[in-house]
Amino acid sequence: MKARVHVMLKNGVLDPQGEAVRHALGAMGFEGVEGVRQGKVIELDLAETDTARAEKTVTEMCEKLLANTVIESYRVELV
Repeated sequence: MKARVHVMLKNGVLDPQGEAVRHALGAMGFEGVEGVRQGKVIELDLAETDTARAEKTVTEMCEKLLANTVIESYRVELV
């Protein structure tokens, strides 16, 4: 089973990389982009076959390592 973890900065947290991308897009002529938030996607290959267990395990991974839950939010997707 595969799991994808989408990690993004929480709303209200300054995103300097996103702001740099927004500025660069404007400089390249892409008008109308009012905001950019940049995040990361982590793909995990899991040996677990039970969906509920896999989701619980990946959530624990996020809470302990994959996301800084003080400033980031995450979403787990099992595929």
